[in-house]
Amino acid sequence: MEQNTPIYALSDERNVPSVDGCETAYKTFIKEYPQYQLTWAIDALRRTDFARIDSSQETYVDYMGGCVYPASLVRVHADFLQLNVLGNTHSVNNSSQLSSRHANEARQAVLDFFNAPPGYVVVFTQNASGALKLVGESFPFRQGSNFILSADSHNSVHGIRKFAEAGNAQVHYIEATNEGGCHPAHAMVALNELSPPDANAPPSLFALTAQSNITNTKNPLSLIEFAQNRGFSTLLDAAALVPTSTFSLTEHPVDAMAVSFYKMFGFPTGIGALIAKKSFLAKLERPWFAGGTVDVVQAPGAIARLSEVVHERFEDGTINYTSMPAITNGLHFLSAYLPFLPIRLSALTRYLIASLEALRHDTTGTPVVRVLSRRPKKAVKTIGQQSDTGSTVSLLFLDPHGTMIPNSFIEHAAAAHRISLRTGCMCNPGGAAAMLDLRAAMAALPADATLRALEARVGRELGVVRVSLGLASDFRDAWRVVAFARGVGSEAARGRMWSAWVAAKVEGQGAR
Repeated sequence: MEQNTPIYALSDERNVPSVDGCETAYKTFIKEYPQYQLTWAIDALRRTDFARIDSSQETYVDYMGGCVYPASLVRVHADFLQLNVLGNTHSVNNSSQLSSRHANEARQAVLDFFNAPPGYVVVFTQNASGALKLVGESFPFRQGSNFILSADSHNSVHGIRKFAEAGNAQVHYIEATNEGGCHPAHAMVALNELSPPDANAPPSLFALTAQSNITNTKNPLSLIEFAQNRGFSTLLDAAALVPTSTFSLTEHPVDAMAVSFYKMFGFPTGIGALIAKKSFLAKLERPWFAGGTVDVVQAPGAIARLSEVVHERFEDGTINYTSMPAITNGLHFLSAYLPFLPIRLSALTRYLIASLEALRHDTTGTPVVRVLSRRPKKAVKTIGQQSDTGSTVSLLFLDPHGTMIPNSFIEHAAAAHRISLRTGCMCNPGGAAAMLDLRAAMAALPADATLRALEARVGRELGVVRVSLGLASDFRDAWRVVAFARGVGSEAARGRMWSAWVAAKVEGQGAR
């Protein structure tokens, strides 16, 4: 570190409280991951925009569920709302024109953020799920069409199969690997075999999950071009990828992609986007129309002419116009720090995995956890370099005899230690089944299956414990997760946690 670096910027032990061995652990961490110090700008950010994380003594490790919003973004937006009068964008008065101007600025900010070439438009939706549903319900599936997707996908991608089946299309799954994601060779075989024979064939759709929200796998984006070259329309679920990784539509010109802004910078919630080629949107067949999507409607009658403005055809009703400036500001905010995130999160993720796997029960010496998600294979050492995985660690906690400890106990005990993590299947049953070696049980599910019946069949709670890092994560967060896990490995500490959990369950049953 150069001597002229300002003292507040140093990413060293001055940022780490000297409690319970954290400072010593940090010194060891920095020796192994010296590149972490290149991300001092985020340490400064943690002390300002995210100071409430530390003042509340909360350890937030659920960034895959939603990013913590920066205080300055909320403050700037609140000032904007107090100083301006905004109106419905469907009107032409002054307040409405102001809303429209900021909505257009937000659309352009989205296109700029993803380096979109000419021909793309932004359709605002409620979230990434809404964007995926918009494609699913409007894609012209018919007899002879194919819908191809990976088993390791979010339920919002799986849900598109309902529209495909309703259109008499065939649904084809690419099996997930043991660590999640799809094997590129298997995907290419399926795309080759099921590709439309010619331009007049019924349209087919390939949906790719850019990054799994549970297995931590990044699928190769080269599959987009491969599928397009074989006549498929392409859809990218980028919700888990873009909060911590750069993505360029110029380099990977997918037909349509879905994102949620709250996962990227925390505020506002309730807004996502479908970023799509105009040529792709022209192929879609909307199953209904609504306020704002049409120019002329015959009533009574059957005539309904869609709006001449492409994005308006897909934005049902009124967009969240009061939040548009926050989208623009949020993207500008994230742009400043996104280059630092892969190097920072790669180091923290590798430290977290290694430290958790080193833990042993104090009575038997057996492992405390089993990490199931994909591990980073390469260390990110330069600013701007991308990681080969995400920054999610999915794992199981084990008792001294190697049996899985109930996730519900871990969730309760973590909350008591003020750690915000998540348990379950994360709306990704295929990824969870692959990691937990439950693909056979998944295949054998009866049509009337329930979660409780499936858990009874496999003999344990389903799902994993998920720890996910993001924009405001620092070493202390990872260290506190390890310290909590170490407590689970202590017979005495675990006993106290267990008694508190049992008491909470009894109290909850009494309340019912």
